Amino acid sequence: MNIKINDVHFTADQKLVEFLNKKVSKLDTFFDGIISAEVILKVIKPETAKNKEVELKLSIPANDYLFTKKQADSFEEATTLAIDAMKKQLTKFKEKLKEK
Repeated sequence: MNIKINDVHFTADQKLVEFLNKKVSKLDTFFDGIISAEVILKVIKPETAKNKEVELKLSIPANDYLFTKKQADSFEEATTLAIDAMKKQLTKFKEKLKEK
């Protein structure tokens, strides 16, 4: 799976990039047909609680996309929330494929 990370208006450090790659690549265990993943990291202004946003978009077969967006106090926490939400979507998508 090809993983692309976009950090908007800041530069993500290597530790965060490695964390994202590790978490997103584990999604392959839920559905092995993932073509690519795009992660967009944003810091929401004004500076308030839960101002870190992670958008996760997966390209899957049949020109489909799965998308989730989560906010939290840290990028790691928001990533974990987004990954959990994406696991549920992948499980539902996999069930739909089995029904066909």
